[in-house]
Amino acid sequence: MCALTLLFGGAAFAAQGLEVRVLSSRADMVSGGNALIEITLGDSALSDRVSATLNSQTVTNAFRQGRTPRSLIGRVEGMAPGKNTLEVRADKLRARVELINHPSAGPVFAGPKQTPFVCQTEASGLGAPLDSDCSIKPVVTYFYKSTKPPAATTATASAAPTAPVGFRVFESSAPRPDDLAQVTTGDGRTVDYIVRDEKGTINRAIYEIAFLHQPGQPLPDPWSGPTPGWNGRLIYSFGGGCSPGYRQGIVRRGAVADVLLARGYAVATSSQNVFGNNCDDVISAETTMMVKEHFIEQFGMPVHTIGLGGSGGSMQVYLIAQNYPGLLDAIGPSGSFPDITSLITPVVDCSLLTRAFQNSTQKWTDEQKTAVSGFADFSVCGAGNWQRYSPAWVRADNCDPAIGRDQVYDPARNSKGVRCSLYDNEVNVYGRDRKTGFARRPLDNVGVQYGLAAFNAGKISADQFLELNETIGGFDYDGNLVRARSVADPAALRIAYQTGRVNTGGGSLGSIPIIDYRTYVDPNIHDKIRTYEVQARLIAAHGNSDNMVIFTAPRRWPATAAPPEPARLLDRWLDNIASDTSEGSAAVKTARNKPMEARDACWTPSGEQILEPQTHQGPGRCNELYPVYGDPRIAAGAPLTNDVLKCTLKPVDPQDYSHRFTDDQLSRLKAIFRDGVCNYRRPGVEQQPLKGTWLKY
Repeated sequence: MCALTLLFGGAAFAAQGLEVRVLSSRADMVSGGNALIEITLGDSALSDRVSATLNSQTVTNAFRQGRTPRSLIGRVEGMAPGKNTLEVRADKLRARVELINHPSAGPVFAGPKQTPFVCQTEASGLGAPLDSDCSIKPVVTYFYKSTKPPAATTATASAAPTAPVGFRVFESSAPRPDDLAQVTTGDGRTVDYIVRDEKGTINRAIYEIAFLHQPGQPLPDPWSGPTPGWNGRLIYSFGGGCSPGYRQGIVRRGAVADVLLARGYAVATSSQNVFGNNCDDVISAETTMMVKEHFIEQFGMPVHTIGLGGSGGSMQVYLIAQNYPGLLDAIGPSGSFPDITSLITPVVDCSLLTRAFQNSTQKWTDEQKTAVSGFADFSVCGAGNWQRYSPAWVRADNCDPAIGRDQVYDPARNSKGVRCSLYDNEVNVYGRDRKTGFARRPLDNVGVQYGLAAFNAGKISADQFLELNETIGGFDYDGNLVRARSVADPAALRIAYQTGRVNTGGGSLGSIPIIDYRTYVDPNIHDKIRTYEVQARLIAAHGNSDNMVIFTAPRRWPATAAPPEPARLLDRWLDNIASDTSEGSAAVKTARNKPMEARDACWTPSGEQILEPQTHQGPGRCNELYPVYGDPRIAAGAPLTNDVLKCTLKPVDPQDYSHRFTDDQLSRLKAIFRDGVCNYRRPGVEQQPLKGTWLKY
C-alpha cells in the first residue's frame, strides 16, 4: 500500500513555454489505452511546429486546437499495458510525460479483483458478456419524454431497450412522435426532451451516461464543448443499500434522472457505484474515476462534477471526497451516513441487544429498551433495514443469491468458500489474519457499557444494567452470536483510520461544498444523528463545518411546496467559487461563496421554510419538529463524532455513575469489566488521522 497525493486529472508536465496536461485522469492511472491530453503553448511556440510521439510513434495528428488559440487537445490512443512515454516538441522546447496504462476492466488502485464474479449483463437486458470480465460493446439508446400520462412498465431481460417510466424509445427513422415533450433547461434553452442513453462496461461494472441530445446533431466532444441541451456539468449518481459484491449488479430501466436531465445536466453512474451491489467504497471510487475518464475522453471536460447519493450512496460521496479528492467537486448526500465502517457497530449492536433482552431474567419495558438503544424507538431493531443488515453485515455467509451456494463459505462443508461479511468484502484493504486466513476485522465492543446513559438517568435499574453487560456478548469471525465480546484486530483498527475507511473529515471534505439533505424518518436506520456525526467530524478536523449546509425535510412534501434542488445550488456555489479570483484557500473560498439559498434550514410538513442553524440538540423550531436521537454506542457514552471503533479503557470508578452500587453490585461490575470500561475522553485505540489520499491496494 502506498500513498499518492496528486489530485485527479490536470497533472501538468512543463518545460519553459510548453505545458502538457493529462485531462482525463492522473498520468499514473490511465485506463483503456487512451487519454485526453492538452498541450499549452507559450508565446514563443507556434502550434504548426508541434509534434508528439507515443512510445516513439507519431501521434501529432491526434491533436487539434482547443478552446483557446494556444491550446491543443488530443485523444491519444493505442497505449501499451503499463508504462508509456508521450513526448511533445514545439520548436526547441520539449516536454515528456510518463503514462501508466491499466486495463479497462481494472484494477487501477483497488487491488486484486474479487473472485468469483457473476456477470449480469443478460439480466440487465444487454446480452451475453463477451469475456470473463463481463464486458459488452457499448449500447446507445434514445428515449423521449412523453406528454401522455406515464404507463407503468416492467423491465425485462430481453435485448430490446426498455424505456424508463414516463419515457418511450425514440426511433430516429420514424416520424416525429406526436407526444414528444419539450423542456426548458436551466440555462434557458428550449429543446426536444430526447435523451441519449449509453450503457457499456468499465471496471467490470455496467456504466450508464445520459444527457439531452437530438439524434443526427453532433455530439459534444473535447474540442467543441457542450451542445444544446447539455449545460456542460456532470452529475455522478451513487446508489444505496449495502451488500457484499462478487457480482456485477443489475441495471434495469436505466438511471434516467428526469429532473436533472431536464435541467441540462449529464448524468453518469454504474452498477459498481451502487452499494447494494458492492459495499466497497474503494471499488466505487475506482469505477467513478474510470467512468469519468471515459466521459472526458468522449465528451470533454465537464465544468463541474457533482456527486449525489442517498443512504449507501451518501457514504460513497463522503468517502470519495475524503480519499480521492478531485473526482468530485461538490457533493449532495441525502439520508446520509458518514461511512460504513463506523456504522456497522451500532447497527449490529441491535442483534446483541435483542438477544440480551430476550434472554434476560429482568423485566424490560419498551421504554427501557429504547433508552438503552438510544434510538427513537427500539422497535427499529426488528424492522426493515435493520433486519436485513443486523447481523448480516458481519456474517461470513451473507452472500447474494446470485452467488451459488456451493461457492459460499460454510465452516463444515466449504471452509475455502467465498466469505461475504463486509470486512471480507474489503480484504484488499484490511489484509488477512495469518492464523485464520480471514479478513482482519476492526469490530469491537470491549469495555462498552451498554445502557450507561439510561442507568445514570434512572431509567433502568442497577441489576438491569449489570445483567445486560454480563450477557451482551459479541460476534465470532463467522458472524455468529457468542458469549464473549468482539475483539478488534489492532492492525485492522490502524488500517481503518489510516486508509480512510472511517470518515475523519480529511482529503477535500473540509473544503468542497456539501449540502446534506435529509428527509426526517426517525425511527429508522436513516436517523438524523448521522448528519450531525459528519458535522462533528468536520469541526474536529478543521475547527468548523463552514463548507457544509444541512437541509431537513418532512417525510412528505405538500403539493403546494417545491423541495429544494441541491444539485442546482451546488452548481451555483461552484460557479461562485470559480469566479472568486481573490486570495484565499479552497476552504475559505468555499465558505464565503455560498449562494443565499444555501443556508441551514428545515421545512415544516406544510412546506414552510425555517432558516436556522442545524445543530445537534441545539435550540430552535427545527429540532422541536425533528428531534435528534442516538444509538447504542452514543447511549453508552461515545462522543457525537461516533468514530471510536475500539475505546481506550480505564478502571471502573464509582464516581462515574449517578446512582450508587451496593458492594456486591460494584464487585459484579468490576468482574464484568475486568480490563476496564470505555474512556471516551481519550481517542480510541489506534485512532489517527488519514495517512494520505489516492492510496493503492
